[in-house]
Amino acid sequence: MTDGGADFLQLSPAAAPVRGLTSWLAGAIRAAIMDGRLRAGASLPATRLLADDLGVSRGVIVEAYQRLADEGLVSARPGAGTRVSGLPPPPAPPPTAHRLAPSVLPQRWRMHAELDLSPGVPDLSGFPRAAWLRAERSVLDRASVADLGYGDPRGSQWLRSELAGWLARTRGLRATADDVIVVSGVAQALALLAQWLYAEGRTSIAVEDPGSRGAHDELAYWGLRPVPVPVDDQGLRTGDLAGRGPRAVLLTPAHQFPTGVVLGPRRRRELLDWANAADAVIIEDDYDAEYRYDRAPVPALQASAPGHVAYAGSTSKTLAPGMRLGWLVPPSRLREDLVEAKHAADLGSPALPQLVLAHLIATGELEHHIRQVRKRQRARRDALLGALREYLPGARVQGVAAGLHLLITLPDLQVEDTDLAGRIHRAGVLVHPLSWHRQRPGIPGLVLGYAAHRPDQLREAARRIAGVLGTWGPQAPRLNAGARRHGDSAAPRPAAE
Repeated sequence: MTDGGADFLQLSPAAAPVRGLTSWLAGAIRAAIMDGRLRAGASLPATRLLADDLGVSRGVIVEAYQRLADEGLVSARPGAGTRVSGLPPPPAPPPTAHRLAPSVLPQRWRMHAELDLSPGVPDLSGFPRAAWLRAERSVLDRASVADLGYGDPRGSQWLRSELAGWLARTRGLRATADDVIVVSGVAQALALLAQWLYAEGRTSIAVEDPGSRGAHDELAYWGLRPVPVPVDDQGLRTGDLAGRGPRAVLLTPAHQFPTGVVLGPRRRRELLDWANAADAVIIEDDYDAEYRYDRAPVPALQASAPGHVAYAGSTSKTLAPGMRLGWLVPPSRLREDLVEAKHAADLGSPALPQLVLAHLIATGELEHHIRQVRKRQRARRDALLGALREYLPGARVQGVAAGLHLLITLPDLQVEDTDLAGRIHRAGVLVHPLSWHRQRPGIPGLVLGYAAHRPDQLREAARRIAGVLGTWGPQAPRLNAGARRHGDSAAPRPAAE
């Protein structure tokens, strides 16, 4: 190579590496095309001329041009020389259907607020680590090679047997091990059921309004159209189902989310009569059933109509959401299709956590843990109720004494409850506005989860919420003066139709 240079792109042989001349030259031309110095249609120097300017062999130039031609950046035609083709068009953006915006994906709570009162978040600090470790050691000592291999897509036989007995004892289910499918939480149960319904041509499903936004989003992702049915003080208005069209319904009868009411006895009968007449599928999300503080929870619907009810539950509130352990007990006519879909989805749930959970159930450790958690959560609920009575004496709390959240309705609120929740968030407390979980207009309110915080933290959260409500001055929203006391059931008003 000589010490000369080229006017073209001010290429200097002195800047070239000792080895890799072809890559150096191709890279320099490529960069000029990318940054716009060489635009579409621009001519590149003849290979012989550029080789003379740079003092390199013509073969180096020919090979560099060929690399750029292979990339589609230049093209050569006889008599026209080599010209810049221009940049390839940018790739089309991926379709947005069924994609979640980053803002709706779960984040660590400390990224959101000092005090996160999001509903449905359990006390993860209370996870029974010692009991889990003991059970895991025991399971590993006895686990066979087959236990750790690809197993039955329905789940571990041991776990399914223990679940069938435990659910019969605690929730009144009528099921054997063969009826149970182990899933990774209620979300997967809903996904499998939604796919089955869609394949059967049942493309709409009745849902509670207000109801779980996450559950509705899950069903919609799989192609179903959620049809809102109002909820009142007796739960889902089952009399409205006959005129809505869907032959499937999702509900939380033991402790309705977010109102906290229990499906009344007459409504239960109406629901089962409708399912029998319409040959409908009832999806029973047994939400918060483990945490009833004033009496035993009502039995599961599945016990009354196993041929129409698909029962779903999980360890998300009793152990931790991150365990991704749940169960689905579907009607027998759905079971084979659902097992096939489960196998296609993941070949089966992780083996070791299933065996550990089976051990915890068999030894009574799980029930002991739930009893301890129930005591702790009742004390936290009492603390939040006491703080609300002190700082917001007119607050009306909805629902029965159960679960991991409270609902406060604000019938006289003069602003959107989303705006109120935003102001509360700026005060360091994250709450859910009730309207997030509505599909139709209705009374505004706040959904407050209390499971993840100590009583003193809950008291501070209530103080800050009251402080935000007080910033409106004379226009401050007035909470219903007819407050209910702890343990009483307060009837939420039905959603506006």
